[in-house]
Parts: sequence; structure tokens; C-alpha cells
Amino acid sequence: MLRFLRFISLLIVLFLFSSNFTLTPTVGPADREGTKMNDRKVIELEQGWEFMGKGITKLKRILEGLPEPPFNSEDYMMLYTTIYNMCTQKPPHDYSQQLYDNYKQAFVDYINSTVLPSLREKHDEFMLRELVKRWANHKVMVRWLSRFFHYLDRYFIARRSLPSLNEVGLTCFRDLVYQEISGKAKDAVIALIDIEREGGQIDRSLLKNVLDIYVEIGMGQMDHYEKDFEAHMLDDTAAYYSRKASSWILEDSCPEYMLKSEECLKKEKERVANYLHSSSEPKLLEKVQNELLLVYESQLLEKENSGCRALLKDDKVDDLSRMYRLYSKVTKGLEPIGSIFKQHITDEGTALVQQAEDAAISKAENTGGSHEQVFVRKVIELHDKFMTYVTDCFNSHTIFHKALKEAFEVFLNKGVAGSSSAELLATFCDNILKKGGSEKLSDEAIEDSLEKVVKLLAYVSDKDLFAEFYRKKLSRRLLFDKSANDDHERSILTKLKQQCGGQFTSKMEGMVTDLTLARENQTNFEEYLSQNPDASPGLDLTVTVLTTGFWPSYKSSDLNLPAEMVRCVEVFKQFYSTKTKHRKLTWVYSLGSCNINGKFGPKTIELVVGTYQAAALMLFNTSDRLSYSEIATQLNLADEDLVRVLQSLSCAKYKILLKEPNTKTVSPTDCFSFNSSFTDRMRRIRIPLPPMDERKKVVEDVDKDRRYAIDASIVRIMKSRKVLGYQQLITECVEQLSRMFKPDFKAIKKRIEDLITRDYIERDKENPQLFRYLA
Repeated sequence: MLRFLRFISLLIVLFLFSSNFTLTPTVGPADREGTKMNDRKVIELEQGWEFMGKGITKLKRILEGLPEPPFNSEDYMMLYTTIYNMCTQKPPHDYSQQLYDNYKQAFVDYINSTVLPSLREKHDEFMLRELVKRWANHKVMVRWLSRFFHYLDRYFIARRSLPSLNEVGLTCFRDLVYQEISGKAKDAVIALIDIEREGGQIDRSLLKNVLDIYVEIGMGQMDHYEKDFEAHMLDDTAAYYSRKASSWILEDSCPEYMLKSEECLKKEKERVANYLHSSSEPKLLEKVQNELLLVYESQLLEKENSGCRALLKDDKVDDLSRMYRLYSKVTKGLEPIGSIFKQHITDEGTALVQQAEDAAISKAENTGGSHEQVFVRKVIELHDKFMTYVTDCFNSHTIFHKALKEAFEVFLNKGVAGSSSAELLATFCDNILKKGGSEKLSDEAIEDSLEKVVKLLAYVSDKDLFAEFYRKKLSRRLLFDKSANDDHERSILTKLKQQCGGQFTSKMEGMVTDLTLARENQTNFEEYLSQNPDASPGLDLTVTVLTTGFWPSYKSSDLNLPAEMVRCVEVFKQFYSTKTKHRKLTWVYSLGSCNINGKFGPKTIELVVGTYQAAALMLFNTSDRLSYSEIATQLNLADEDLVRVLQSLSCAKYKILLKEPNTKTVSPTDCFSFNSSFTDRMRRIRIPLPPMDERKKVVEDVDKDRRYAIDASIVRIMKSRKVLGYQQLITECVEQLSRMFKPDFKAIKKRIEDLITRDYIERDKENPQLFRYLA
């Protein structure tokens, strides 16, 4: 027993020196004694409370720092046992309720006599220090008294569902001290915070201890902290930064203003970390952001020489990144920046379009290529530049991706010097991929350029127009062996397939495959000729067999071939009939080329010409002079084609034929003769046909395909929906087709009418805006 009491005494002494030390009292000997209660002497209330009062007074003196010996184990046991005995006496001597009331009164008396007077005589920071001291002492007092009166907690309070001793003690401080002092404390704390905001030094630990009182006084709830301090602090914060912002917005440039704002936000975060409760951080930052950033956003972004437009124009990457960091945390704060970003890109792109227009008019572009090529290259550079902004400055936020996309869609779907962007992109690719193109690039640069062109294609609404132009140019590269690298050809088709889908590139892939098969077919033809000497055409003949569905449509004419060429055609037909009997060969002479030897006096010159040109020249093997009409009759060529042929042979650089009269244009009354005196320093010359503007035909072909696409879309929608309103049908049709082109509403309406006449759909008899599918 003695060892046990010494241990208790040691714990009590330790506790007096450390208010954070928690002592769990051991049940006193009165709980264990075997003596019956009837044998105990009754302790009257006045007598017992007088004894407890001495213990409470001693505790108060210790808390006030007055000379007083600490509690020993015997003191503690006597106080605890007294309460125990007074609570376990038989009625009417069970004083549990009176002791519970006196417990509370002990706090009330101490607070009124000592705590409040000491607080009332101090002000500002000194009052805060006293408050922290008194709160710490009060918590110690609550701990000690609740242990003296512990028996009440165990039985009386539990049975009556009354507030615990600890709660009663804290409530006394809240009702008497906190209610009176919290307002003054709040003002003093906020004043110190403002001093710190102005650069002054304050005791942060003091503020943390004071604010802990607001939190702890809520006993698990944040109501007192939020209502009695935080709300006022937030209002003061808003007012403080409102004053600062109104001054800065007039004095500072946009970058300087943002630097100050960023520093303020950083310091407010530090404030939370050092003494404010963590729950205050989002509210506090929201207030600061609202006053510094949101209220003056439009004024800040539109500052004349330093706003968002100026930062974009001057490539101020760091400032733009800071702008994003600040406004990304503000609700809808990025939207105005996104709008400015979009407008800036649109203006830059529109300026490029205008430059291309001006260059086309003045013909003054001398930067390594045509104005169209220069335009596409500049657009690629513009896209690279602003995509870097999106990824690096704006952290790839969707608002800026959307702004970039919409801006490029604006100017990339405008006409440029009479050409569409779809055509320009196809021409740009052609110049990169063909031999002798104006773009001289390394393999890596070619791949990079193709990748970027495909990205730009995503912004072009008329993707089907690009596909048709590209297919036309691809066909010429493949058929005339102008492609510089097969790997690059396949690479861009892969990229286009990933971007636009397999249907987009199916014909182009078929063209590439056709050429591979055509080479195999030519090898087989040469083997056939070597095995059948009698079938020799007498000339070197190369035939490329193509699949009609993959290739662009070409004009086919019933050209009257020279006998030598007829022999070639017949030989190949015989060979092909041995391979298949289910396919019909259609000869496209307009794509053919011939190498013929021209004897000009003593010199022989090899002429590289088209099939039409070769047929025309070979007429002069039997005639010295022929009229336009005679040539037309013998060749059976349309006037449009014949004029181009004769123009190339008589009016261009190489005058193989002499024309009468000697004018620069061909007319039906002209006569032509062989120019035997023609000479040239080269032994082999190429005589091209005058270029044709294929743009019109391509556009016509695309328009035709679009009609079919609209028809197919309408039928597909109606087949699945059976009955549909006009507006819904239009909307769904546009949605389906917009991946390839932007359909015209009038065109859709016209196709609907056409499908009605062809009995695919019908109008509802009662409601003309409703359509039904006819199975």
C-alpha cells in the first residue's frame, strides 16, 4: 500500500509542473474499504464544502503563482474521498446535486474575482497575452477539479444525463470570459494581422494561441471560430485588399500587379500555416483572389500597353504563366483570358491570310516558294507558337485548347487568294512529297511537317475537299513517278487515317497498293513478251493497270492512235486476257507519255511528250502540212484538248510545229507544218502540255459526292428512327456529316425533297414538318 501511495504522489507532483500532463486518478481507498456505510460518520454539506474550499483555494493560489506547497498524495486522496463520502451517504445526506452546483460556482467565483478583472485592465496585445495565460490556467483548474469531483462524473452525472464536469468548466469560461472578451480579442488579432500585412513584425505564436481558444471553446464545433473571428477577419481582409487593389490597378502595369497579387496570396497561405486554422485557407484565398483578381480582371487584362494582348504580342511567357496560375484558381477566371487568346490568334491568322492575298496580287513574294506555300508554312509556325503557349503557359487547359481550335477554324476556312485552305494544304504536301518540289527538307523535317499539316487539317471544315485535292496530286506523283519517298507517302496516309478515320484514306491506300500490283503486272508482261517473240509490239511499252474506284475520274476519249500505238494496245490486251476475262480495260490516253525521236536535219532529238502530243506529231510523218480541221478529224480529239496539244507544240518554248498565221493562240483556221529546222542544245527535251485548272472539276466532283453523302445520311437516320421531325432530321444530318464537311442547310433541304420524289421518305399528311421512312 505504501508503494502505491508514493507512486500517486509522484504523479501529482509531476502534474503540477506540466499542465499538459494527464493524470487518471486511481480509485481511493474509500471504494475498497470493507466498512459498511452505516458505520461511517455523516459529513454535512457545510462541513464538507468548507474542506473542499480549502483545496480549491490552494489550487487557485498555485495557478496565480503565489507561494503554496504542491498537492501531495494525501491531499488528493482526502479531497477525492470527501466528495465520494458526501455522494454515497443515504438521503437526505446525499449531496451530489449540491456538490455539482458548487463545482460550477467555484469557477464562477474565481472568474469574477480574479480572471475578468485582470483581463479588463489590459488592452490590445497585452490583453491577448493575459487571455492566453488565463485560458491555460483555466484548463488546468478544470482538470484538477474534475478529478477531485470525479465520482460525480462516474455516477451522478451519468445517471442524470447532465453536462460533464469538463464541459461545465469550459462552459463557465465561455459564458463569462469568452462572451465578454472575444470581441476585443478579435479586434486585437485582426489589428496585428494588418500590421503584419504592412510589413510589421508580430508574435505569431501569440496569435495562434489566441485563435486556438476560439477553436477549443467550441468543444468540437467550429461555430465560435467561424462566427466570432473568421467572418470578421475575412471582411477585414476583403476591405484591406480592396484598398490595395484600387491603388495598384492605377499605378502598376499588368505584370507588376500580378507579381504583387501572387506575393500576397503566398503570404496569406503562410498566415494560415502559422496561426490561422487550416479551414480558413480556401475562404481567405477566395477573398483575396476576389478583391485582387476578379474585381479588376477586365481592367487588368485590357491594360493598354501591358495587358493580356500586349503580353501575347510581346511573347511574355513568364507573365502569361503567372496570369494562368493566378486566374486558374478563380471561378470562371480563365474564360476572359481564353477569349482574348482566341481573338489574338484569330487576328494573327487573319493577318497571314491578308499577307497571302497581297502577295498573290503583287507577285512580290520572294521567300523561297509561292505565296500559298509561304502561307501554309507561316500557319504551321503560328500553330507551333500558340500550341507552346497552351502547353507551357496555360498547362494544356481545355479553355485554351478550345480557343486555339476555334481561332484556327475562323481563318483556315477563309479563301486565300482564290484557293481554299484544303487545297493549299494538299498542295503543300505535294511540294514536300514530290521530286523537285520547292520544299527541300530532311526526312525528319518532312515527317514533322506532315504531322503538323494533319493537325491543321483538323481545323478545316471541308476535309472531303482536301481528300479530293490530295488524291489528285497523289495520283500524279504515283503515275508519273514523281514521289520522292514511298515511306513518306505511307506515313502521311497513316496520320490521316488516325485523324479522319479509315474511310477517309481507303481510296488513297488503294492507289498506293494499285501501283505495287501494277509493277508486278508489268514484270509479268515483260516475261510474257520474252516468252512470245511474235507478240512483240515493236516498241518499249509500259502499261499501268489501275482499279477504277480508287483513282480520280479522268477524261477518256476515243483517240485515233497511230498504227504503232494500236499494235501496242492489242498486244497488251492479249496478255491481259490470259490473266483475267472478267475485267474490262479502259484506256486513259490523257495520262500516257511517249518518248519519240524527232529528226531535225542532221540532228536527232528525243522528245518526251504526252500520248495526245505524240499522236499529233506522228501525223506529220505522212504529211508536211495539215490544217487544224484535218488534225482534229484524224485524231478525233475534242477542241479543248486539241487546242492544248497544238499550243504546246507550236506556241510554247519548243516550236516543233510551225503555225500559220504566227500568233500566240490557236484557232480553227490555223495551218501547221513540221519545223525541220528546229534545234536545241539538249538531245532530250520534255514538252509539257499547258497546265489545266483542275480546281473547278475537283469542286464539282466533291459537290457530287456530297449530294450522295447527304442522301445516305438522311436515309440512314430515317431508317433507324422511322418517324422524325424536320428540325431533328437536319440537326442529326449535320452532326453526322460535319466530320467530313459542313453541309449547307439548303442542300439538305433539297436532298430531302429529292428523296421524297424517289419514294425513300414521305411527309406526314397532317403535319408537313414530320417525315416517315418508306421501307
